[in-house]
Amino acid sequence: MAKKVYTGDEIRSLVKEQNVQFLRLMFTDLFGMIKNVEVPISQLDKLLDNKLMFDGSSIDGFVRIEESDMYLYPDLSTWMVFPWGNEHGKVARIICEVYTSDRKPFEGDPRNNLIRVLREMREAGFTDFNIGPEPEFFLLKLDENGEPTTKLNDKGSYFDLAPMDLGENCRRDIVLELEKLGFDVEASHHEVAPGQHEIDFKYADALSAADNIQTFKLVVKTVARKYNLHATFMPKPIDGINGSGMHLNMSLFGKDGNIFYDESDKDMQLSQQAYWFLGGLLKHARSFTAVCNPIVNSYKRLVPGFEAPVYVAWSGSNRSPLVRVPSSRGLSTRFEVRSVDPSANPYLAIASVLEAGLDGIKNKIDPEDSVDRNIYRMNAEERDDQHIVDLPSTLHNALKEFQVDPIMKKALGDHIYQSFLEAKKLEWASYRQEVTQWERDQYLEMF
Repeated sequence: MAKKVYTGDEIRSLVKEQNVQFLRLMFTDLFGMIKNVEVPISQLDKLLDNKLMFDGSSIDGFVRIEESDMYLYPDLSTWMVFPWGNEHGKVARIICEVYTSDRKPFEGDPRNNLIRVLREMREAGFTDFNIGPEPEFFLLKLDENGEPTTKLNDKGSYFDLAPMDLGENCRRDIVLELEKLGFDVEASHHEVAPGQHEIDFKYADALSAADNIQTFKLVVKTVARKYNLHATFMPKPIDGINGSGMHLNMSLFGKDGNIFYDESDKDMQLSQQAYWFLGGLLKHARSFTAVCNPIVNSYKRLVPGFEAPVYVAWSGSNRSPLVRVPSSRGLSTRFEVRSVDPSANPYLAIASVLEAGLDGIKNKIDPEDSVDRNIYRMNAEERDDQHIVDLPSTLHNALKEFQVDPIMKKALGDHIYQSFLEAKKLEWASYRQEVTQWERDQYLEMF
């Protein structure tokens, strides 16, 4: 979707033309949850003057109560009027950056953090980092009280059509709403698992891509409700079937174009910098897993047998490794990191993979040889011979890798790094205390 930077006067004109009566000022907390402050249009001038304040102490990962006053600075390029409205007029959203009471960018704002990482990327001589996300989701039925169930809305499979794909109309409406908002939707289809769907939209610069992911989730959930369905981006809501991923396709640009492409490379047409970037991704994969797969449930997806990557390796010809090199070349040369899931905070996930890749370039980290066999069919000895290691199997193990890797601290900054680590340790501690139904079924009568 094209990114236009509006002026304040242009926005004032659009408000009148489109009968906008409310402003939804959106930002994202530590865990990737969309937050918003909704104000009447009478507050527009105050917003444009960067004078709107909110209480940051109640937002996860932000500040203590004695530091609570914070400002919302609007990014005018994110102005968007939602296509749905009511008799009171339409609602427009603007994504905001969070500033402290002394007018400095708040280090705990995930969007500010990605802006910082991208600024450092440009200081290193690169111009753009493009991201093409592939978010998957499930559509679940609601009960008579409007609460989500675990009942899937269809029994369809990959690329199925109606009547097998009963989510087709809902998915089509999601696409139409996205296009009204300026998304360039490239594909929409049923995924492998029953009730699972994917809608792919065009790549964008890293910051816009993260914004788009957040907007996408909001639209998907809003439209699903109109069909009496609940859309969930939980990685593995149902056991025994595939989970939902959010593959990130990425390419790095310099003043001369896509720096990953080099037609003189006889094997893959990849540049030396591309190989180093890839080496960085592989070296730091086990530590950025905590950021890209940030909840206990994420690791129920990262198991053999359900198409999700489990092993740290790369290939240009098969989909079992962590990183795939799609066949397109030239400006479209890119890497696809397949482990990321849609529970990830997109601003933090993108920052972590970018820092990993840049570290590879800075330190000239060569990747292991590509693995062109199906890794799922290799035994442990064969994987050891090719230096293939596993991704962490639990959030606990991922956090152990995360906290010993200084590149992750660099990627998230001190504030977010500490807040994230503390919160996730608490999440794991809470999970450890839970006795599951599986344990009761297995052990209650046996022992």
